[in-house]
Amino acid sequence: MKEGKIPSELLRELVFNNIKVKHEDVILRPEIGEDCTAIEFGDYACVLSTDPITGAEKGIGALAVHISCNDVASSGVKPLALLMTIMAPPSTTEEDIRTIMKDAGEAAALLDVEIAGGHTEITSAVNKVIVSTTAIGKILKHKLVKTSGACIGDAVVMTKYAGLEGTAILAKDRERELQGKLTDEQLERAKNLSSQISVVKEGVLAGEFGVNSMHDVTEGGILGAAWEVAESSNTGIEIYLESIPVLYETNRICEVYNLNPYRLISSGSMIITCSKGNELVQHLKAAGITAAVIGKIVEEDKTVIENGIRKELDPPGPDELFKV
Repeated sequence: MKEGKIPSELLRELVFNNIKVKHEDVILRPEIGEDCTAIEFGDYACVLSTDPITGAEKGIGALAVHISCNDVASSGVKPLALLMTIMAPPSTTEEDIRTIMKDAGEAAALLDVEIAGGHTEITSAVNKVIVSTTAIGKILKHKLVKTSGACIGDAVVMTKYAGLEGTAILAKDRERELQGKLTDEQLERAKNLSSQISVVKEGVLAGEFGVNSMHDVTEGGILGAAWEVAESSNTGIEIYLESIPVLYETNRICEVYNLNPYRLISSGSMIITCSKGNELVQHLKAAGITAAVIGKIVEEDKTVIENGIRKELDPPGPDELFKV
């Protein structure tokens, strides 16, 4: 099988179809594009999401905190705590573990999230460090936002820029190769994009604003996330490629490695749908968050429009990062 998330049809066949027990207290279950699960506790729902870091080598402690917290934020929830598992090969040093936890602790402190437990193990079962986190939050049930909530006529709003996480990962892990391809200043800006990977702020703001769906953009990039929102919501979607914001540094790094920035892992960006797209963009911008309307939810067909030409929007495949 190819590296990356398994295709949607295999996810349904191999994973979802083998989940046999369903409790009435579970009010949000695994679906294509759904970031979280939610369990009912009276008037509240406990929202949980889990994710590993597999495509990066540097800064994985902070990345691990942000990716799971971002998923919880896509439900309009501020995360409260997380569990963290570190699986490391025998070549790992004490300093490596210390660095991972220092970075994770600092990222969690920025988000006001407690690392409440987990597991740390040295094992020959892995050939590099794998960090996996599970984030936990709570919200009043009626305020829960789902990926599957997109409505026909909604504007599709995107925060920040395409390929943020992939750009930061490549700038850090392939810095020597990129020297001379970008200026020192550009390379430094690319590495510093890791500071923009959290979407907790926009997730909470959008939840308060009142939106129909949210989806944290990860593997498969902006176009993959857009496809997942429509698939999960049983709608079509229309994306305007030229409206998707992309930084120069991202475009340049993608040119070097022949990557598609719209299919590059993009933690730090959120796809949001609502009936008042332009008002939401201004609301986010007032809070210091870059945002743009990049499409709309339609009745059927998933398409992307580039230079006036309409093409089919393909489902997410292996992320562009894995080519490098």
